[in-house]
Amino acid sequence: MNVAGLGDLAFWTNWVITPVVALLILAFVLRIVLTWYPQAPVKQLPLALIYLPTEPFLAPTRRLVPPLGGVDMTPVIWVAIFSLIREILLGQQGILTLLLHAPERLG
Repeated sequence: MNVAGLGDLAFWTNWVITPVVALLILAFVLRIVLTWYPQAPVKQLPLALIYLPTEPFLAPTRRLVPPLGGVDMTPVIWVAIFSLIREILLGQQGILTLLLHAPERLG
């Protein structure tokens, strides 16, 4: 891979993928907190900023995983999924991390 390609990968990794995954994990954690308040007006600002980006993930998952004892477990599932994705791509031994540091190892 040429140096320009690595620069592009570094940009996408540092400025796009990392913040997007982190914001999604934070949004799902906030959705977990919102499940404690079922009467919260989630379709009004500022809660809509948490509700709208996460609902497309949660709605189909709810059809597969119904609430357990009245508790919606789908945000927990998505936190786990995005944490796994983050670790696989961006962790210390992640795919993108290894690609970015490959030239240093080759000499």
